[in-house]
Amino acid sequence: QVQLEEAGGGLVQPGGSLILRCVISGRPSKSYSMAWFRQGQGNDREFVAGKKWTVGGSVKYGDFVKDRFIISRDTTRDVMFLHMKSLTHEDTAVYYCAAQTHAYGGIPTRSSDYDTWGQGTQVTVSS
Repeated sequence: QVQLEEAGGGLVQPGGSLILRCVISGRPSKSYSMAWFRQGQGNDREFVAGKKWTVGGSVKYGDFVKDRFIISRDTTRDVMFLHMKSLTHEDTAVYYCAAQTHAYGGIPTRSSDYDTWGQGTQVTVSS
């Protein structure tokens, strides 16, 4: 069983950049799908980006990302990153790291397909 811990959130001005990280403990399998979700106030949890945990694994992004975000992993450690740029007020949300540990295949985009979650890190975009 893995555990996830996010960090890196904070206050950033519109147009700014931020890097979130997710530290994964418990030896994640290369078969896992890992993902970032976000939840703004009053909104449903929304898929941001996902990645198969194998080195060089496939990635997928939510439609709203539009080349502003990049999901990546540190190949020497079990750490996943979300590099965000050109942030807008609409990106304000709690960002969650998630793992799908009990299925195989493509990267799911529904939050219900993920069985392990971190506590989340707040990102606020404001001037």
